[in-house]
Amino acid sequence: MKTIIVTGSAGLIGSESVRFFCDRNFTVVGIDNNMRQTFFGKDASTEWNRDLLIDKYGDRYIHHNVDIRDHEGIAEIFKTYGSDVELIIHTAAQPSHDWAAKDPYMDFSVNANGTLVLLENTRQLCPDAVFIFCSTNKVYGDTPNSLPLYEQDFRWEVDEAHLYYNGIDETMSIDNSKHSLFGASKVAADVLVQEYGRYFNLKTACFRGGCLTGPSHSGTQLHGFLSYLMKCTITGQPYEVYGYKGKQVRDNIHSYDLVNAFYQFYTNPRVGEVYNIGGSRLSNCSMLEAIQHCEAITDKKLNWTYKESNRIGDHVWWISNIQKFKDHYPNWDISYSIVDILKEIHESQTVRLAT
Repeated sequence: MKTIIVTGSAGLIGSESVRFFCDRNFTVVGIDNNMRQTFFGKDASTEWNRDLLIDKYGDRYIHHNVDIRDHEGIAEIFKTYGSDVELIIHTAAQPSHDWAAKDPYMDFSVNANGTLVLLENTRQLCPDAVFIFCSTNKVYGDTPNSLPLYEQDFRWEVDEAHLYYNGIDETMSIDNSKHSLFGASKVAADVLVQEYGRYFNLKTACFRGGCLTGPSHSGTQLHGFLSYLMKCTITGQPYEVYGYKGKQVRDNIHSYDLVNAFYQFYTNPRVGEVYNIGGSRLSNCSMLEAIQHCEAITDKKLNWTYKESNRIGDHVWWISNIQKFKDHYPNWDISYSIVDILKEIHESQTVRLAT
């Protein structure tokens, strides 16, 4: 029985993973205790998504309401499926800069200790399985802010002659920078995943994502900016832009494109790999450009205000260089543009807000 384990299985990337692999006749074991609601409140609950997965996939999706920090609870799940487990996709996390500063202990225990629990159970109980970790570009801290950016009408940009014009690659240092406490806890997890690969010869990979997005996102003020931005545009709820004149740039990758990358790695895994992954030059926008897109799609004006102070450790400009992954897996590419993504989010939000 081909079995995979997905943590954070009711979240954005987790639920996309469930759908992707259930549709390919895998049995998917989901682990999600709705910590997103604990972090961000009732509006961020992922229960709606969990219920959709259970209703749609029946016996192909087995849900466990277990905390990833619970070693005994996680071990029981791993023991149940043992060597049948071919793949672990670890997406569960505390994902917010700002929230991490409110409770550093919980942030670190979820992001770092929870990852260690999963790695150790993989090593002990299914060492032949592939382990994929949903990391973050925040492992680079604020080093990207040292790039020689110049200002355009609606965005900050890098000169076309610059080394990183086509995106920041994996050679950028993660040291000597301000990460935010969230970034630091993800660095710890990222390095653990690499080390379990290199030290124990496990098939592990860290996917250092930019902005991960899609229609299944339970976006909130502190996390999931495209989803939350579209929600505010539809409902008229006020939206705040923080710093950098609203010209900060992010690449955005659709959850399907990311999970398809996971699948490519699973079919031909490597040991202790690291990949920057995101929308690259094919799918990116500034904050101001994202607002323009949302207003055009909804035919409504966003009620937004500007605050001069930026969020600690936030990037002014981030575009991922995805060439390393494409070199390793040439059958993979980005399929969703930024406008495609926002149109899907709009359709999903419209349905959810009407219920």
